[in-house]
Amino acid sequence: MSLLTVGTVAFDDIQTPFGEARNAIGGAATYISLSASYFCKDIRLVSVVGDDFPESELSHLSSRGVDLAGLQVKEGEKSFFWAGRYHGNMNDRDTLDTQLNVLADFDPVLPDHFRQSPFVMLGNLTPAVQMRVLDQMEERPRLVTLDTMNFWMNTAMDSLREVLRRVDVLTINDEEARQLSGEHSLVKAAKIIHQMGPRYLVIKKGEHGALLFEGDSLFFAPALPLSEVVDPTGAGDTFAGGFMGYLAQTGDVSFENMKRAVIYGSAMASFCVEKFSIERLKHLTHTEIRERIGQFVRLVDFDAQLD
Repeated sequence: MSLLTVGTVAFDDIQTPFGEARNAIGGAATYISLSASYFCKDIRLVSVVGDDFPESELSHLSSRGVDLAGLQVKEGEKSFFWAGRYHGNMNDRDTLDTQLNVLADFDPVLPDHFRQSPFVMLGNLTPAVQMRVLDQMEERPRLVTLDTMNFWMNTAMDSLREVLRRVDVLTINDEEARQLSGEHSLVKAAKIIHQMGPRYLVIKKGEHGALLFEGDSLFFAPALPLSEVVDPTGAGDTFAGGFMGYLAQTGDVSFENMKRAVIYGSAMASFCVEKFSIERLKHLTHTEIRERIGQFVRLVDFDAQLD
């Protein structure tokens, strides 16, 4: 089944304790689409870039089965740019520069064949843009997942609440879940967020794994211990791509299958952090992915004797 993804396609300047990357390819839609392409063969990307974005990178996305009919290319303008520096713990980072450029007046336009996509991944953009995408769908998608951040909670909370009523899955980190709900306990936070609209909630905890909530049901997936993390940029979006790509491939949106999707998303994120930018995601093999999934299975496999 097809997966529609909406988000940024961008340039990043990244500094970590392991080095730096200048004008690296980034953006939520880039990471989501590449990650999902290893599972779903019909990815539909909606975004905007300037004419400075490399044609070779767009060609690579196309070669992975990503339909770029919804990608706007603005002549004479620059693509979205972000620069950041990670602290020694690789969890905290400082934003050094943000240049909206073409994103400042981005108005997503869905091609006709995008408007019936059964799976939709709304990457981290303004809630108003996310709603404009949903308004263009000809029928209610089978599953809509939304990513957001604390910035929109601080500046566009009313619009965020409105779009939350129209989605099935919300993916945020633990800090954002606490801010959105006003609860420190993530279990209590999940109950409040469910009341806002999303039936499912995925709370990403970085190196500490991910939590999946549906009502009173809870699933925890650990993060895979890695010997070296080079660049965490895009890991959350890569997770979302693996998660949604697997669900679109299987067509099964049950809680049990979402548990598997969380593992697939976590596996893809574990690849992403091994190199700067999208370099690791561009050259994966299905054998590597199967082996990585096996590592996750072995990580949590145990027998318990209960009296």
